[in-house]
Amino acid sequence: MDLAAVLTLDVLNGVASLILLCTGLAVIFGMMKIINLAHGEFLMLGAYATVVAVEAGINIWIAMLVISPVFVGLVGLVVERTFIRLLYGRLVDSMLATWGLSLFLVGLITTIFGNTIKSVPSPLGGFTIGAYRSSLYTVFLVVVAIALLGGLWVLMRRTRFGLIARATMQNPDMAAAMGVSPPRVYMATFGLGAAITGLAGGLLAPVAGVLPTMGAAYIAKAFITVVAGGTSIIAGGATASGLFGFINQTASYLTTPVIGEVFLFVAAIILIRLLPQGISGRFFRGSL
Repeated sequence: MDLAAVLTLDVLNGVASLILLCTGLAVIFGMMKIINLAHGEFLMLGAYATVVAVEAGINIWIAMLVISPVFVGLVGLVVERTFIRLLYGRLVDSMLATWGLSLFLVGLITTIFGNTIKSVPSPLGGFTIGAYRSSLYTVFLVVVAIALLGGLWVLMRRTRFGLIARATMQNPDMAAAMGVSPPRVYMATFGLGAAITGLAGGLLAPVAGVLPTMGAAYIAKAFITVVAGGTSIIAGGATASGLFGFINQTASYLTTPVIGEVFLFVAAIILIRLLPQGISGRFFRGSL
């Protein structure tokens, strides 16, 4: 029983991590059809923002939950206004531009901080389940992932911004005819996706080694989860995260973490082969 409880907690942690990793990407890709290849570097910026803030004496909770998303959100606004706004509808060009941005950000952070691994201490302690010990921070990540999905649903379904954003993404010409400024909505939506990614990076800082190339470790899983989830940024993303998180953590427990990653990618390939429109294209069509 104790082992089952620990394994369940590990699975929930894996699911929560995938939700945090892919939600910002899902907002940008699912709503705006922009393939942001700098997503991993946005995560990295969020983690560095937390590290720098903590080293400056700022409370770690404020650093993770406020400074990281605000900083990366502002970076996202600058990026969108600088060149993303010129590339809407040009898929290949946007991929090349964001790939170049990722290289630039890795080089910039390496120049400033070097290649040494930085970290911040976990703000929560541990607890025991029978003969096993786990971290309270794992439970915290699960709570934050649920709150993130709930908050995003409320924002998109129950606020004027969400209504305007969804309408603009579906028909920008009609939205413009109604007095909405599509460029401003695009800018705000891209900034929202970047801020969510920055939040994920900040939350990863206590449990992952923070270095300039850390984004490369997460970018593949984030893209696979978003593609497998389909166009529904919440229902599709949560379902795909739940499926892949369960497969990854269970296979990792039964074998090794490396084999667990292999199982995840094989499952993703099979799923995308069977459901080319993603999970939401088959089961949650039309949902958010």
